[in-house]
Amino acid sequence: MPSRIEDYALIGDCETAALVGRDGSIDWLCWPRFDSGACFAALLGTPENGRWQIAPADSGARVARRYRDGTLILETEFDTADGAVTLIDFMPLRGVGSDLVRLVVGRQGRVTMRTEVVIRFDYGSAVPWVTQLEDGTGLRAVAGPDMVVLRTPTRLRGEDLKTVGEFTVGPGEMVPFVLTYAPSHLPVPQALDPEAALGGTEEFWRGWSSQCQHTGRWHEPVLRSHITLKALTFAPTGGIVAAPTTSLPEQIGGPRNWDYRFCWLRDATFTLISLMDAGYYEEAKAWRDWLLRAVAGSPSQIQIMYGLAGERRLSEWEVPWLAGYEGSRPVRVGNAAQSQIQLDVFGEVMDALHQARRGGLETTEPGWALQRAFVGHLETIWNEPDEGIWEVRSGRRHFTHSKVMAWVALDRAIRGIEEFGLDGPLERWRRLRSHIHEEVCRNGFDADLGSFVQSYGSRHLDASLLMLALVGFLPPSDPRIRGTVAAIERRLLIEDTFVLRYDTEEASDGLPPGEGAFLACSFWLADNLVLLGRDEEARGLFERLLALRNDVGLLAEEYDPVARRQVGNFPQAFSHIALANTARNLTQTSKPAEERSAKLR
Repeated sequence: MPSRIEDYALIGDCETAALVGRDGSIDWLCWPRFDSGACFAALLGTPENGRWQIAPADSGARVARRYRDGTLILETEFDTADGAVTLIDFMPLRGVGSDLVRLVVGRQGRVTMRTEVVIRFDYGSAVPWVTQLEDGTGLRAVAGPDMVVLRTPTRLRGEDLKTVGEFTVGPGEMVPFVLTYAPSHLPVPQALDPEAALGGTEEFWRGWSSQCQHTGRWHEPVLRSHITLKALTFAPTGGIVAAPTTSLPEQIGGPRNWDYRFCWLRDATFTLISLMDAGYYEEAKAWRDWLLRAVAGSPSQIQIMYGLAGERRLSEWEVPWLAGYEGSRPVRVGNAAQSQIQLDVFGEVMDALHQARRGGLETTEPGWALQRAFVGHLETIWNEPDEGIWEVRSGRRHFTHSKVMAWVALDRAIRGIEEFGLDGPLERWRRLRSHIHEEVCRNGFDADLGSFVQSYGSRHLDASLLMLALVGFLPPSDPRIRGTVAAIERRLLIEDTFVLRYDTEEASDGLPPGEGAFLACSFWLADNLVLLGRDEEARGLFERLLALRNDVGLLAEEYDPVARRQVGNFPQAFSHIALANTARNLTQTSKPAEERSAKLR
């Protein structure tokens, strides 16, 4: 079985990423991109589907690990009866090829170590042809278009379609392993100097981390969240994947298993605010520019998500040869939700670009023309049903959150004209903004419940309703907002910490009921508590959420409060974005939640 989801750490080169378990096993790595086929897929199957383990021969070794301060360099310490070693794992930013470096450093005594490399391209299905390099420094593994080269001074041998080796490390000694990916039709990549690569990687990450402007309380978790967000950035285009994994289940053993190695428009506003508030304007501009390129074209063809470079075809298929994480099937590649209609993305795009303007990123004439076209299309479809923020597979409805975000799109377009002198049909947009607002208040609010509801005519609650005050639809002092927050606390809040997206037993979404608590929703509740002046409760909730991070500060998409486990894809960008934003809402005079909502006119 793979490790628990929370027992993994992340390393990456800002183009792909690997998950490293506490047992020294890399169980997930897609090469050369986040969305490429995995060459290590044990995470979703067995070791036979690919992994790379380096660990003491003594299976009873004590384990502790950490990231080097301000970096994505992982250090795992193994203490055995014979001595102690440190395993250093990292991926240098790319040069000619893409490298994964593992250094075994002796600290005390003499420790016998073992390595086992199981390379299986195409999501654990393709066994490569493995040969010795001509210079005798390592191995070359090839299958179809893919090639990896493993260089190490350790003597390796083949054993049952695996590559294995044993070696001993003493105090001050270092044994390097460098795994390099390249297309198989190219020459074997030149050898990398592992120690120089370590120094260069540490220098890059510490230089990047030094720019973080959040210096107050909770600096460490905020910085770690931004490092994680940076690691999920696809450097060539500026796109940011939701997570580096696919099909980690939202409920162990269940079918809610999705591919998150794509870029969601919904995350755009939170991402831009978080990056700009932390001082990372270069990344914010790259994300903004990716966004504009991705959605360019006919507004009627806008998607809720895109590929790393803005690709639109993200066809979903199932991988039959992978058993799934702890039996959670199916394993999916691609995401059929890309073809859904979700009206809220219009609001997220318009809000993201409005926040970018407010943050000082220049507005271009073609960019504003594209936004005008979006709003023009939204004028014709805003009153249609859609699949909503949670991408339900049970048919379209008039989701309250979707209509609110349509209002946001109009509101931000109007503010662009009023605050920045941009051109547009101001009075027409004002009339439609008022009309949508009136309709939502009339059809999306249940007077008996004293709360807004998931969709028109329903009596179900939904955590997305926590966004109403955060986007400025109504002020937090409005009784309808207070009533909605109170209702969500009564019916969707578990153990004073975990906010469910909705009750899957009551509100049909086209899938069997049951899932963990979506962590971003709990952070949204904390943000609402801040806006309501309940700061002490908000801080208590935030501290409880921080305690859910694993030993190296990472969060998955959800948390199962019954099993006491992290669930869902890991690490999840949205969880870390929400964490950083809530920390600033609690510590800064200029709060992101207030900046985004602003005062209604």
